[in-house]
Amino acid sequence: MKKILIAEDSSTMRSLLMATIESLGGYQVVEASSGFEALRLLPREPVDLIITDINMPDINGLELVGFVRGSEIYRHLPLFIISTEGSERDREKGLALGANEYLVKPFDPAHLQELILQYTS
Repeated sequence: MKKILIAEDSSTMRSLLMATIESLGGYQVVEASSGFEALRLLPREPVDLIITDINMPDINGLELVGFVRGSEIYRHLPLFIISTEGSERDREKGLALGANEYLVKPFDPAHLQELILQYTS
């Protein structure tokens, strides 16, 4: 079973993401309500994909992307940003830091599912 880490401070958005992912079947979700919590979970919960918001308390999503891409252990993991920050500048910054995909909220759940299958197959 593939495992996906969701780093998102909104419990409503985490629930929506979890439902979208679990409806695919064959995926387990690990939840983190902040970037700091995500960093604490990574060594204990091996994952196949990380999905993060940008605006979070403690460590934001861009800092999380920077840490993951700078880590010898985690740099290979596919990483998606899903954020309300929808400007082209925000998107370019997220992708330049190393995110594989950048989706803007509200996102199309079917498109997210396609991307998950593409990156975890």
